[in-house]
Amino acid sequence: MFQDERVISIMQYLKENKRITVDEICQRFDVSRDTARRDIVKLEEQGKIIRVRGGAILPTLSKEMPNFKERLQMDTEVKKAIGKLASTLIHDGDYLYISSSTTTRYTVEFMNSKQNVVITNSIDLASLLVEKEGITIHMLGGKLFNEHGFVYGTKAIEMLSQYYVDKLFIGTCGITKDGLSSLFEEESYLIREAIQRADQVIVLADHSKFGKREFHQMAGFEDIDLIITDKEPSPEIIEQLQKYNVEILLANDTEKN
Repeated sequence: MFQDERVISIMQYLKENKRITVDEICQRFDVSRDTARRDIVKLEEQGKIIRVRGGAILPTLSKEMPNFKERLQMDTEVKKAIGKLASTLIHDGDYLYISSSTTTRYTVEFMNSKQNVVITNSIDLASLLVEKEGITIHMLGGKLFNEHGFVYGTKAIEMLSQYYVDKLFIGTCGITKDGLSSLFEEESYLIREAIQRADQVIVLADHSKFGKREFHQMAGFEDIDLIITDKEPSPEIIEQLQKYNVEILLANDTEKN
């Protein structure tokens, strides 16, 4: 087996097992320890792994984030199912904050309630909301993140601090046993303020977000009430959710019924 073939197999193993040792590479591919070490060095140079004593692990910190349009094309059916279920939690007359997210976008698409007041920092969500009758929209002001289509900054936080809402709908880049994390530090500050302003905090996240850790800690499980997803997370995360009485709703279960 050539090195390029081995490193692909090593990455597949790491995605399933999170860690691989030099001895395991030797046994699995019938190569010497020197060859196994060279494979690890190559993967490290490519930025795909972190070398540790005796082997390698996958980086726990995710650094890549496609722009809004690219993310909108990913796992579309799953996000639609989550968004559709989330929309059933919105009642006539509810006051809402809906954050910028490709999954919360589908919540807005499926909304059929009336007389709602909606606060958002997303220009995409605001454009969808104007097509619905009887919705009062409060668009936060501040600095616009062009690539991802959301407003952030001190002015946005200051404006949000003047409101209270019944329900908060947020997306997240990652969920681990430590809580929610985001690649966008500035928007994390905005969401933290929104959490303080909401009676109920609802997180929308497909299964790919579980086990992923991003740069900035956004919220702990003590800050949220409900997670809507499509698959159950790991036992380790479930244990933490139960500790803080966070409910899980599975969109796929609802679709089957």
